[in-house]
Amino acid sequence: MTQDERRRVIPFAVRAALASVAMATFLLVLKAWAAWASGSVAMLGSLADTGLDLLASLVTLYGVRLAALPADHDHRYGHGKAEALAALFQVMLITASAIAIAWRAVLRIGSTASNAEAGLGIGVSVVAIAATLMLLAYQRRVIRQTGSVAIMADNVHYQSDVLVNIAVIAALVLDQYVGLHGADPVFGIAIAGWLAFGAFKASTHAIDMLMDREWSEEQRARFLEVAARQPGLKGIHDFRTRRAGSHDFAQFHMEVSGRLSVAEAHDLVENMEDALLRAFPKVEVLIHLDPEGHVDTDNPLVETDVTPHWFGKRA
Repeated sequence: MTQDERRRVIPFAVRAALASVAMATFLLVLKAWAAWASGSVAMLGSLADTGLDLLASLVTLYGVRLAALPADHDHRYGHGKAEALAALFQVMLITASAIAIAWRAVLRIGSTASNAEAGLGIGVSVVAIAATLMLLAYQRRVIRQTGSVAIMADNVHYQSDVLVNIAVIAALVLDQYVGLHGADPVFGIAIAGWLAFGAFKASTHAIDMLMDREWSEEQRARFLEVAARQPGLKGIHDFRTRRAGSHDFAQFHMEVSGRLSVAEAHDLVENMEDALLRAFPKVEVLIHLDPEGHVDTDNPLVETDVTPHWFGKRA
């Protein structure tokens, strides 16, 4: 992706993050009033989740803006990992909230008191679901335009909010209209469990990015298939990949005939880079040139690399 293209798509991601902040603020105020009026643990859990949504959206906004900054003197590979750091901060908040909600729900188990103003809680949850669905639709459109990883994560998080609000409605209906007074704390515990599960998923993605985990096997295979079609290529080894925010990085050793001149070998590398960038415009490619059959004896990956001398020799 060129600098001009990044300038065009970044505002879309920022606007999506701002939309998340605005909606979370609106729902936070609405649910705070409903939780106070209804006394529902499930609504309290939904309120806490919305509060975390607001913090998460603010962090996402900051992460999107920071990750979009170009590489500079101190950050030669860009700022993409800011999104992973923001995600880990969100994980800590979500985990703390899940523990607090579960504890409050456990204290309510066995209570025969019915929630007051259940209709209010139900109405607020319906409004929250409608607002969240509109935000999700907008985020999906932005994701198609930008491919932003941060907005993708935010979109998944708000999808869980729809389920949380459905759980709140079910808990209030069972408690107020069916007479199952134990339903509210049970749904509160379920919401806490859902938050904890979401925190675990978010943490694994963030840690994978910070630890430079390789791409999926499918993405690696597609990349190598494009590379293999380039004329003059004799082999590939030491193929490594990683991701930072919405940017991908790939590097490998490219083998060519040892009889080529420096200028001819350079032209082959340039053609390879052009072909890969056309097929994978968001990937930054680094190629090391080797004469055919050469293997670096001081490379620590020689014995363990899963793709040594990929696809062998070519005519």
